[in-house]
Amino acid sequence: MRNFRDLDIWKDSISIVKEVYLLIEKLPDSENFGLKSQMSRCVVSIPSNIAEGCAKDSQKDFVRFLQISLGSAFELETHFVICRELSFITLEEEKILNEKLNTLQKRINALIKYSKSKY
Repeated sequence: MRNFRDLDIWKDSISIVKEVYLLIEKLPDSENFGLKSQMSRCVVSIPSNIAEGCAKDSQKDFVRFLQISLGSAFELETHFVICRELSFITLEEEKILNEKLNTLQKRINALIKYSKSKY
C-alpha cells in the first residue's frame, strides 16, 4: 500500500482544489447546479482518485485510478474553457489555471507510464 500523502501529484492536486473553490465562489448563483457543481465534483475527484488508487494492492488497479484522476483533470480543463467562453473568467485567468493543471496532467501521465512498466 502506498501513502498518497507522500505523492507530489496529490499535494499539487489539493492546491488546485483550493484555487478552483475560490473560482467557484465567483461564479453566478445561476450556475449552482451547473458549472459550480460539475467543477467542484471533478476537481475533488483528482486527489480523491489518487488517494483511492494508493490503497489498491495491484499496480493495475493503481493505474486505473490514476487514469480516472487524469480524466477528471481534463474535464476540469474543459470547464475552464466554458467559464472563459461565458466571460466568467478572463483569458489570462484561464491561462494561469491551465498552466498549473497541464503540469499536473503531465505528471499524472508520467506516473501512469512508470507504474504500467512495473506490471
